[in-house]
Amino acid sequence: MPTTPMAAPARKRQWGAERSTEPLPTIHVRPSDRQIAMSRLAIVATVAFWVLYVVYTILRQFIDNGTQNFRFTTEAVSYVIVVTFLTFSALMYLVARQGALIRFRDHVRVPRAELDRHFAQNHSSITVLVPSYSEELVVIRSTLWSAALQEYPEMRVVLLIDDPPFPTDTAVAAKLDQARGIASDIMDALSEPRQRFADARMQFELETMDNAEPTIESVRQLAYQYFWAADWLETMAEGEKIEDHVDEFFADQVLRGLSEELALVGTALTAAADQGETPAIERMAELYRRLDWTFDAEISTFERKKYASLSHEANKAMNLNSYIGLMGDSYDEEQTPNGLVLRPSVTGDFIVPDSDYLLTLDADSVLLRDYCLRLVYFLEQPENARVAVTQTPYSSFRGAGTRIERLAGATTDIQHLLHQGMSYYNAAFWVGANAVIRREALVDIVEVENVGGFDIKRYVQDRTVIEDTESSVDLGTHGWTIVNYPERLSYSATPPDFGSLVVQRRRWANGGLLIMPKFVRQVRERRARGERVTFTEIALRTNYMTSIAWASFGLIFLLAYPYDSRLLSPVVVLAAVPYFLCMGFDLRRFGYRFTDIARIYGFNLILLPVNLAGVFKSIEQAITVKKIPFSRTPKVKDRTAAPLLYVVAPYVIVAFSVITLWRDVIAGNWGNAAFAGLNAFLALTAIIAYIGIWNSIVDVWIAMTGWLFVPVKPKTTTTASATDGDAPIDWRSVLYRGDTDGLGSTTIANAEPRNPAPTPRKGA
Repeated sequence: MPTTPMAAPARKRQWGAERSTEPLPTIHVRPSDRQIAMSRLAIVATVAFWVLYVVYTILRQFIDNGTQNFRFTTEAVSYVIVVTFLTFSALMYLVARQGALIRFRDHVRVPRAELDRHFAQNHSSITVLVPSYSEELVVIRSTLWSAALQEYPEMRVVLLIDDPPFPTDTAVAAKLDQARGIASDIMDALSEPRQRFADARMQFELETMDNAEPTIESVRQLAYQYFWAADWLETMAEGEKIEDHVDEFFADQVLRGLSEELALVGTALTAAADQGETPAIERMAELYRRLDWTFDAEISTFERKKYASLSHEANKAMNLNSYIGLMGDSYDEEQTPNGLVLRPSVTGDFIVPDSDYLLTLDADSVLLRDYCLRLVYFLEQPENARVAVTQTPYSSFRGAGTRIERLAGATTDIQHLLHQGMSYYNAAFWVGANAVIRREALVDIVEVENVGGFDIKRYVQDRTVIEDTESSVDLGTHGWTIVNYPERLSYSATPPDFGSLVVQRRRWANGGLLIMPKFVRQVRERRARGERVTFTEIALRTNYMTSIAWASFGLIFLLAYPYDSRLLSPVVVLAAVPYFLCMGFDLRRFGYRFTDIARIYGFNLILLPVNLAGVFKSIEQAITVKKIPFSRTPKVKDRTAAPLLYVVAPYVIVAFSVITLWRDVIAGNWGNAAFAGLNAFLALTAIIAYIGIWNSIVDVWIAMTGWLFVPVKPKTTTTASATDGDAPIDWRSVLYRGDTDGLGSTTIANAEPRNPAPTPRKGA
């Protein structure tokens, strides 16, 4: 088995970063009745304090003092609107949290033997799709290995490489070749255990064809196979190169976690043999199948940009759609003047197998060993026949090396909680990072468009950059639901620096406003069919898609406008207290600090310009009806420089808050002064902790001087041209296109085809 040396330079860690790399428990801690009661009380208190504020602060001003002047009236109305929207978002947090606590209390984990028994009779196939664009090779490798080691029958893993297929830069070409080779490297590494356990399973089945009872020796032989598998995984884990906490998670939780579980089974079998007992023959067969399935994945790559007949739109959704649209058919590869195209053919050499289920897995996500087994089992229960998508909302890798990654991880774990709670109210959304999808449901929502003579299928919408959110609405329109599985079985990387975080959060903030009209239509159609659509579901979904917009604008109003001090009241602060207290308790339960609520507030302050940029992009797209380009979150070891606007804007927020503080102190407006001072302090602290003064200077310098440099284009050579009069006709282009695009160019006529035809392959 190929291994890599462990020796690696120690990476520097920021002061205040996370020390422990131990992940949170897979099973959520069961909440007590007291916790659930207090959570319900927090909801009631938030509503009560908001009503109290409106009645005793706003209405009393008008009742006691009569008609106010126009300015005060306008301020009062706008302030109530802002406070109401912010309180509504806090209330939705508490409501979703309440749903999550109830789900965690009621969840009962399915025993492993029941899973084995189910899949002994049901061999549903699954295809794992891993979209990748310019990813780091180590990131791709960990993700593919975590998928390949899923304990699941009939699994295919496909790396969807979206890089330009014929780069001219030698370094880029070398990296692309390495990415293409990862799949075959994993297949080669798995070949020994795959063959071993396939043979062992066949031998066992031959020996028990006459339904003979297993012997003590056969039990020991099965135990030996499990110990061998555990040792193989342990050896691989010891050979892993550990550079950061993500590498450590892969080695400890994916490889050693599976190794320890298999060794535990081997120990149990040995104990049975020592006691002179044997499991039932059916259970022995299930255990042999488990070993066989764990190491039996088929891994391959696919590159849609090699084919002129597939969409080349630059986004993750169309990368997925291109492959999904080919599934279940065979094709002939045909070279044309436009490039290589795929023609459906009954006897085609290029075969793309179909699957009952799909798993869309981001290239920076890692699955624990029984992810597919448990989630597909859930989908195949009769009561879940109309569930289209299930997932465990991903958690963050622990042991973050930077402060900003630690805090981004905290917000990720909070989102995990909220997504779990939204499932309780039938308000869950598809999170594309690690979703298990019923193929039948995708067929229901497919849209087909003919482009240049080729059918382009859209299963996952690419109208916005939050493609999974819009597809969630489409599934609901067709009568499908989405449920989050109440365990922690998947993990994903969080941005390690401010520059990469900007890219991610700007994308997340873009698109929700565009999807709202479609959601309104969905609610109308569902009610017309007689479905019950609760107010809580509508409120949670609306908050999820649009709260970034109103929270950002609301905070801008509170920061920028000097509201009349008569509108301020301690009651409005009390309305926010349950939200902050509950979040603080949640953070502490997830292994963070209670005081991180203040850090998250400052963190959101410096991200305010980023969120606003995403909202304005949505408005721009609504006006221009032009798709916004998909921006991939950088996943690199080095720091990503942030754009000038997002580096300077946090300092502007601090400066403006200080000016507001000084102005309100002079005016005696102590409530506004306290708010401005708090914002200035927390924003400045966030700048120092999460951006860095020196990093800010570097990013500003790069932005100010970057325009002075232009990329060096690689030199290209051209074929000597014939004279115009002697230039032959490119007859292939004329016959294919039916116009004169191919006339008069010796270079085109004599050149090699644009996309050299690859050797035909079986499968994808």
